[in-house]
Formats: sequence, C-alpha cells, structure tokens
Amino acid sequence: MKLSVLDQSVVAKGDTAAETFRKTVKLAQVAEELGYTRFWVAEHHNSNGMAGSSPEILISHIASSTSRIKVGSGGILLPQYSPYKIAENFNVLQTLFPGRIDLGIGRSPGGSASTRLALTDGVRKSLNEFPRQLRDLQGFLNKELPEGHPYQQVKAFPQAEDPALLWLLGITHRGARLAAEHGAAFTYGHFINPANGKRAMDTYFSQFQPSAALSEPKANVCIFVVCAETQEEAEKLALSQDLWLLAVEKGRDTRLIPSIEAEGIQLTHVEKEKITENRQRMIVGTPAKIKEELKLLSEIYGTDEFMVITNIHGFQDKLNSYKLLAEAFGLVKNL
Repeated sequence: MKLSVLDQSVVAKGDTAAETFRKTVKLAQVAEELGYTRFWVAEHHNSNGMAGSSPEILISHIASSTSRIKVGSGGILLPQYSPYKIAENFNVLQTLFPGRIDLGIGRSPGGSASTRLALTDGVRKSLNEFPRQLRDLQGFLNKELPEGHPYQQVKAFPQAEDPALLWLLGITHRGARLAAEHGAAFTYGHFINPANGKRAMDTYFSQFQPSAALSEPKANVCIFVVCAETQEEAEKLALSQDLWLLAVEKGRDTRLIPSIEAEGIQLTHVEKEKITENRQRMIVGTPAKIKEELKLLSEIYGTDEFMVITNIHGFQDKLNSYKLLAEAFGLVKNL
C-alpha cells in the first residue's frame, strides 16, 4: 500500500495564513520522513479559511524544503487558465526538481461566479471547453500538438526531459472516462463523493487508452482520515473536522477549523444527520481499524495508493494521525 498526503492549507482557528503555510511545509517534511509517496496542495479562492490560493508557488517552496517526496497539485483549476501557461509553470517546476513534480488538474469552477470571472479577468469561459483544454495541455507538455493546431509552433519552455505526470481529479464516472480516454492518471475524490467511487474506478481501468505519458492506467483515491491511539480519542479529534465540513457546506464566509472544545456546541437534528452522512467520506479510528478499512477499499477500488487528507484543529494531533498511519502500514520500512 502506498500512502500520500493532500493538504488544503486550511487555517485552524487562532492561526494566521503565514502560520498555516509553515505547518504545511512541516507536514510535508514529516510525511517525507515517514515514507509517504506524494504531497499535494489544493487550490481555493476567495476563502479566508483556505490559504492555498497558488499551488504552483507552494509546490516550489515545499519541494525546496524536502528532498525525495513527490510534490504536486490537487489540483490546478484548468478551466480558469491557459493550458500553455500551466505547461510553462510545471515545466519550470520539473526542471528545478526533476522527477518530483505531479500536475493534478480539476474541472471545478473555483468558487462563485464573480470569483471565477475575477480569475479569468472577465472572460466568460465555458466548462465545456475542459476536454479541449486537457488535450492542449497534454500537447504542450509532451510536445505533440497535432498538425493544423493554431499553436503548433508555440513551445512551452523550458522543455522538461521528463514532463510532470498529469493527473485528472474527478468525482464521477464521467471524469474517470475523460482521464481514461486521454491516457492520464486519475485521482478519485472519495472525500467528496464516496457513493460513485467503484463505478468511476471501474470505468477508468476498463476504458484506459495509452498515451505518450502513460502506457498503463495509474490511479489513487483521496479520503479523509483521522487516526488516534483509541477510537474514543479519534472520534473526539474528528469533531473539529465534522464541524468544519458543516461550515463549508453551509457556504459560510469563514472556513476556519474550530477547536475540539467546540464539542459542547448545540447541534440541530439536521446537522447531526449531516455529520453522520459526511462520515461516509472518511475513516475515523485506531491504526488497526483504518488499515483494515483502507485495505477493503483498496480491493473495491482496485488501487494500491490512497491520498490522505486530515483537517483537524490541533497540528500535533494531525502529525500524530499521519505518523500512526505510516507505522500501521510500515511505510518507513519501504523507503
């Protein structure tokens, strides 16, 4: 089993954005020491609770602060940008850090309509252009734009000898099919939509078509995990993640992760039901329990790599969660 990390640089209540970034870098360093395979950072906009609005810059900083672990995006919001500029950015990163950069992309609009327009400088870009943008991005990365393409003579310099591996992030079988048809690696977001995972992964593996970058399918699954020495402690720590998810889903301006002292909060019946529903997006428990459930999901999904996301308030508790998980799977021994 390979384990990786997705860190959304979510600001814990009482922290600043600067402190959050320092913790992101520290987590990457610890993840490397523990034997995790990848460390990806997310892209969010117009949110005071999610500091990571520029994954390219964070990737460069994190890769400079580590030495082995693969660093990447989970993911760049392709519909808002130029495929050419993304190719340039990641060619620079791969040239600076050869063999260590992953390029994860998503189809998400990136926020509200006004936020998206601010990102595109007022240009109304259709999400239906995503497949074409994906083809163009692959063309720039792999130096294979087809004859007659309007940008065939335009090259994305510096041209990396081994371009960053392209991963398509998805939460439906349609996204999986798109990744398969384009010969891209695929990440399924179980932490967003656990219900459609098996269908999506089956679609990806059955319909995969080799590309210049990948001769065989390559996939992983991203899931929320909270691990502690006892089930009781894990449940207590997970409460801050439960409450944070409630705030995110209600569209509140602040998305700060609350402290576990908030457990005394009065929850409505609807909120309690929503927390129970959201627990399907995560695994909470002891190392033995999480290992057992991840192995089961591995069989269901047909993949041997999971990206773990842990959005709880206490940073030391967060580090301990990743440490216990690494020990359970013997990651350090596999280095």
